[in-house]
Amino acid sequence: MLKINNVTLRFGGLTAVNDVSIEIKENEIYGLIGPNGAGKTTLFNIIDGVYKPTSGKILFKEHRIDGLQPFQVNRLGIARTYQSTNLFKNMTVLENILVGRHTKLKSGLLSSILRLRLQRKEEREAKNRAMELLKLIGLTQKADFISKHLSYGEQRLLEITRALASEPSLLLLDEPAAGMNLKEKEDLVEFIKKIRSFGITILIVEHDMKVIMSITENICVLNYGKKIAEGNPTSIRNNPDVIQAYLGE
Repeated sequence: MLKINNVTLRFGGLTAVNDVSIEIKENEIYGLIGPNGAGKTTLFNIIDGVYKPTSGKILFKEHRIDGLQPFQVNRLGIARTYQSTNLFKNMTVLENILVGRHTKLKSGLLSSILRLRLQRKEEREAKNRAMELLKLIGLTQKADFISKHLSYGEQRLLEITRALASEPSLLLLDEPAAGMNLKEKEDLVEFIKKIRSFGITILIVEHDMKVIMSITENICVLNYGKKIAEGNPTSIRNNPDVIQAYLGE
């Protein structure tokens, strides 16, 4: 699904990502962990087109995507969430999901102004799909709520659901459990498993080791921008380099 080959990103004299290679299989839940400042979110930003790598390449379904713009990456089938909630807080829950459907719509400005049949049909289909997605997270009764009035956990789930609205093949989750309580994390884990059951591949950055160890098949560990370990959760948990990176000698 995704091949990251020898990717490096430098900002002047700072090497933020250093010769990282990862392969993620189709329908896998793959974890990316490491101490603060290890380069995890920077790697996400390279994948989704925010940054262009200094060297190396990224293949998505065998198509090279490094250097593309974020909207182009999204149209190819990659969606993401962010460390902090990035909703349109003064829009309704339903409207936030509809924003996520934008890249799937074909009717243009003229169709919207004239309310042509294609535009009306797409609007109905988008709303129906959005309501189906809200049903997944139990928010159908809150479709008309202003998003900022949702609980924190509901906002996090809504952001993930908005990303799903673009029908991605690969979903990038950047610390989705941040700030959640225990019950919200349990709901999140079940939701991520449900997403995978739809055939969606997931790359997740997460600091909560209980969450990451419970849902991933394989994990890559970054430290100071460099990959120091890769393997299944058991091998990562017992890897001395990983222990040292997190706890120190």
